[in-house]
Amino acid sequence: MPNEFYITPDGPCFREERARILVVDDFDANLELMTAILEKEGFRVIASKSQFEVLNRVKELAPDLAVLDVMMPGMSGYELCRRLKESFGKKFFPVVLVTGLSQLEDKLAGLEAGADDFFSKPFNSREMLAKIRSLLKLRRLQDELECAEDIIFTLAMTVEAKDKYTRGHSERVSALSSEVASMLGLAEKEILCVRKGGILHDIGKIAVHEEILHKKAKLSLGEVNLIRAHPVTGFEICRTLSSLKNILPVIKHHHERWDGGGFPDGLKGEAIPLVGRIVSVADAFDAMVSIRPYRDGYTVDEAVRIIKNEKDSGQWDPLIVARFIEMVESDITFVRNLYPG
Repeated sequence: MPNEFYITPDGPCFREERARILVVDDFDANLELMTAILEKEGFRVIASKSQFEVLNRVKELAPDLAVLDVMMPGMSGYELCRRLKESFGKKFFPVVLVTGLSQLEDKLAGLEAGADDFFSKPFNSREMLAKIRSLLKLRRLQDELECAEDIIFTLAMTVEAKDKYTRGHSERVSALSSEVASMLGLAEKEILCVRKGGILHDIGKIAVHEEILHKKAKLSLGEVNLIRAHPVTGFEICRTLSSLKNILPVIKHHHERWDGGGFPDGLKGEAIPLVGRIVSVADAFDAMVSIRPYRDGYTVDEAVRIIKNEKDSGQWDPLIVARFIEMVESDITFVRNLYPG
């Protein structure tokens, strides 16, 4: 009979798969059978009869996937599934439910709880292993995407931190942009897109030499063209990551103008993606307030006054400018916290 928590020894293993599988069932025989099948395939097994102790120790146990029996006393597999998913937050954690029930309503209940797959008792071991391997592969892919995305965000912040003139710029643009997006009534998914886009909008400047970015004298035409290429460079850096797909319009189009005179594509009016139009205003405001090699920064009030005076100049979407000014003037504490100086 397995102990309350049974973790297989990490002895020599020449199999590729060494994932940690959490198995929860209130019957010893089921635990023993499942453990034997999974260990034979090279998995590390954490077997338990206690749903409550699993929840208390889930971070310590760090499973890669869970196999849960549905019919258990005290807490059903559905509820345990729901709580495990909550404990991992936004990180993908695959859960397979094992059930003797076959009604559609039972599977719907499992899907509502967040289950990723099912198999029925008596189960076919080949089918079970195929489903587990498939979900583990999906988790590895998700982890790789998250890792690649984290690297890009870290790169963006590291590049910016090296420049005393732009340090904190992207974080402030992100905060201002997401606040305006919220005021415009955008969906949470779009607000998140604007927030992430604000962080990454200038990542293409990694290809521009620091001497050009810090130059106090007038830039040559070639230097101007190098700087103007940064939206396309940033787009190329990020476009291979599917998880950043919705952010690409921010990166590529935050320097377009409402009147069509911007770059890189000369888009005009509503042809410019909304998320790009939002970040454009926040980006310009932060640039005004920040110190640059060629000038001192304006005060918040001065920057607002400039934007008001130029709101009909054709640079920005008039509606977004109006909402931006409203946000600054109505939530002055929020803005002052961004610009304490």
